[in-house]
Order: sequence, then structure tokens, then C-alpha cells
Amino acid sequence: MYMSESSDEQAAGQHYLVCGTEDCQENGQFYCNDCHRPLCDQCRYQHLKNPDTKTHEIVSYRYRKQRLPVEKCKHHPTRNVDIFCKECKIPLCSKCSTMEEHVGHRFDDLEDIYAEKYALQQSEFSKIQKYFLPTSQGLKTDIELDATNIKKIMESIRKSLKAEAESLKNLVDEVTSEKIEHNHTLEKSILKMLKLQETTYDDYIAYLEKMSDEIQQCLSLTNQKLLFSETLKIKTIPETTKPVSPVFTSGKFSKNDISKLLGIVNVPNTEPEKRKIQSDMKQTLSLSLSSSVTKVREYSVPGVTKAYHISVDKSGRLWASDDLRHLVQTDLHGNLLQNIQTCGEWEGYHTATQDGDLIYSDYDQKVINRITPDQNITEFIETGDWTPICVHSSRINGDLLVGMMKDKEAKVTRYSKAGKELQNILRDNKGQKLYSYPYYITENINGNICTSDYRKHTVVVVKKSGQYRFSYTGHEFFPSGICTDALGHILVCEVISFNVHLLDHDGGFLSIILSPQQGIKSPCGVCVDDENNLYVGQYDTNTVTVYKYLQ
Repeated sequence: MYMSESSDEQAAGQHYLVCGTEDCQENGQFYCNDCHRPLCDQCRYQHLKNPDTKTHEIVSYRYRKQRLPVEKCKHHPTRNVDIFCKECKIPLCSKCSTMEEHVGHRFDDLEDIYAEKYALQQSEFSKIQKYFLPTSQGLKTDIELDATNIKKIMESIRKSLKAEAESLKNLVDEVTSEKIEHNHTLEKSILKMLKLQETTYDDYIAYLEKMSDEIQQCLSLTNQKLLFSETLKIKTIPETTKPVSPVFTSGKFSKNDISKLLGIVNVPNTEPEKRKIQSDMKQTLSLSLSSSVTKVREYSVPGVTKAYHISVDKSGRLWASDDLRHLVQTDLHGNLLQNIQTCGEWEGYHTATQDGDLIYSDYDQKVINRITPDQNITEFIETGDWTPICVHSSRINGDLLVGMMKDKEAKVTRYSKAGKELQNILRDNKGQKLYSYPYYITENINGNICTSDYRKHTVVVVKKSGQYRFSYTGHEFFPSGICTDALGHILVCEVISFNVHLLDHDGGFLSIILSPQQGIKSPCGVCVDDENNLYVGQYDTNTVTVYKYLQ
């Protein structure tokens, strides 16, 4: 069944799958390939008991045979094309097969061919969605990280160049100061020598002036004493040397010499490392839904009374929260590691990042907080007037998706790993509100953003761009915890029927993967770890159960 909420790409709202039997509102977990209708467990039993339908092929809904699209025969407009002529290689109606040109020809059921072709195309589409697209997006993210890293490296080199240049300038200034100081010292030495020479001549001139006075006195005598005076001898003029003038010899250097002093920036001549593409391909494509769900382990989480929401970090440690505002972390054996008092209650308000941090919302303070592996709690993002309700850390690029409320408005906001606001998603392409109360949120491998909206009784899915894709809803459908897996499946808890629904990436119902018949009483929180294990928390107990459903 579909709800009419189509976009430009004919997106449709998937309805909670109801049994195709008239007046039956039970969940259609099975499918009759002959009647082409879903059946609940009870109606399947009745169907197989009925003499008219007991030979019909009934399978689990996810293994259903695709129905042949209705196409009228061009030659017999009242009949549908439903067979394929193997000799002529054309589709026909049953009446065409009796015509003369087809006598003796072999025919195949066109629906069988269609189902086979559909399965092949679905397989190729699945490969694109489950491996090629997310792998390519991962490679693109890897390139973006490389670009960021290169920018950091080049900025570091620029800082090193500037630091070396500054160091060289300091050395030049230091050497220049030393040479100028030496210049002053040399100047003083030469001037001192010249001063001494000047003093020598000052003394000699004084000597000459004294001798001149004595001679004048002798010459002024009027008697014959001059005849008996001692003959005065003049000392020779002292010899001095002229100073040797210092000369400046300029240094010999070039721009290339300076360039060498500052170091060289180059790219090492090594073979570039190829980006890894094949590593996870076989593992991802070989994964498939198991025919049954197997319980792996079960343990009680200390420090909480219930397990409304759960997150598993990279090390496999579990975070769980209850409605009494407790947020706890346990190890793989269920031992308590951290117990934090928050303001969160029923919502999916915490998420583990690829870096090993835990992000959680505080709707009282309207902030997003971060807990690092060393148990340091810091305020990460302020959300202003908007109250943060649910959060999810992207496994694709580390972006943070936050469901928020303000008065009667609701939105999903995307933040970068650094906390920068990147995108706000509020309305579809018709201007209609997408959300009423974003309760839990996750991201699929194709970038789709999947949100459980408790008040709308709907799972709302939009593209990475924010464009509406589809909704999944139904009679008395109250979605809570939601997650996705490595194959692009969407798993969502429904708290009225106590079931966990398994959907494909387009919102098509595949199966009830967990129900009370399998021992799960009140599923509320779900997540899938890196080993493809499904963790399920419950709202009436602190028990967390781990299942294996992929093989």
C-alpha cells in the first residue's frame, strides 16, 4: 500500500504492510506468489488449508515474486500480455499463441522472465547502493581528508619557511651587529694611534717653542755672553706613520645561496599509494539476510533501569540510557565504566563517533556535548533557540545529524565534524513540514537520513541533499529506535506491537525481524556494530540483547 506523497522523482510513502485478506489488519509477513497478495500468519494457514489455494506458493514477504506489470496486447486489447515466444523472442497474450504464425513454438511464462530480470536488476542496483556508491563516497571522503591533510602540511611548511627566514634574519642582524661593533673598535684603535701621534707632535712643538724662546733670549744679550753660551741643538722631527685605511670587501652570495640556506620544498620521488577499493567488496557483497535470527548474547546494563537508547563505539563498548536521565558506558562483559547524569530521557540523544567519542544532546542547556575516550566532557555545539532532541554521527564522513524542536517547528540540522552548521532540513518540495517530533535519527549507506517521528507515527526519509524520498507508516504505528546496516536495510522498533521491522533502502517492508514470539518483550533502541551484530534495548528492562541476522 502507498501514501500519495510523491516528489519530482515519484517518491512514495510506504505503508506498514497489512494482510491482503479482507477485514484483516494484521501484519502481512508472508506473500502468496499465485495470488500476489501479502498474508499474515493466520491467513497463510487458512490459505494452505483451502482446497482451492492449498497448492499456492507462499513465501516470506522479502522473497516474494515480483508481479508482472499489466500491459494490454496490441492485437487483442481485451487481453494482457503474459507469455513469451522463445522462437520469435516477443511477448504475447495467450490468444496470440494460438495464431498460425506461432503454431509449434515454445512459450515461457512472462512473469517468470520478468521476475528473473527484476531480480538481476535489483541485484545490480543493490550492488550500487550497498557497495559501489558508499565505497565511492568513502573514497571521496578519503580525498577530502587528504586535501585537508595536504593543506595542513603545506601550512606547516610555510610556517617552517617563515621561521627559518626569521632565524636567518636574526643571524644576519647578529653578524651585522658584530661587524659594526668590530668596525667601531677598529676605528677607535686607529684614532687612538693617530691621537698618540698628534700628542707626539704637540710635545715636539712645545719643545721647539721653548727652544725658540731660549734662543731669542741669547740673541737679546748685549754683551759677550753669547760667545760663551752653549750652542743649542734642535732634536729631529719625530717620525710617524700614516694609518692604513680599512677597506670593505662585499660578501659574495646570490639568491640561490639564500634559497639553499632556507631549505627546499619538494615532493619525494616515490610511487603514490593506490587508494584501497577492493578490500571490503567481497565481504559487503557476500553479506545477505540469514533465514533466521540468532541470539548471540544478552546482559543487563548496570546503572540504568531501562535501555531506551543504545550506542556501540568502535571498541565494542556499549552506551545505554534510561528515562531517569542516566547515561552509562559498559565494557564487553557488562561491567560499568562510566555513569553520567544528563537531561535525556526517551529519545535517541546520544551517538558514538568513528573517532571514539560519544556525542550527546542537552535539551535543557540547548547544547551538544562531547565525551572523549579519556572521559573528558566538553561543550561542542550551541543550538541557539532550538532544542536538540536526537543525534547521529555519520559513518560516511563524520558529520553530525541533529533532530531539533522550537515551539511547533521541527528540523534536522547537519553539522561538520568540527561543529560547523552545514544544512537545515525542515520542509519538502511542496513547502509541507517534514517533521513533527524527530525522536530517533540515523543515516543509511546511500546518505539517506532516516528519522523516527513519534508524533507523526512515521519514519521520514530524505536524501542527503534534504529532498524528501519516502515515508513508512501504518495503522497504530509508533516508531522509536532506528538504525541501518551494511546492506542498506532500515531497522525500526515499533513500541505498540513490540516488533522490529526490517525495511529495504527504499522503505519497502521485508519482514518482522524480531517479535514477542522470539522472546523480545519491548524493543525500543537498536543499533548495529561493525561486526553486523544487532543490539536491541528494551523500555521495560535494562536488558540488552545481541542478535546475528546477516550471514
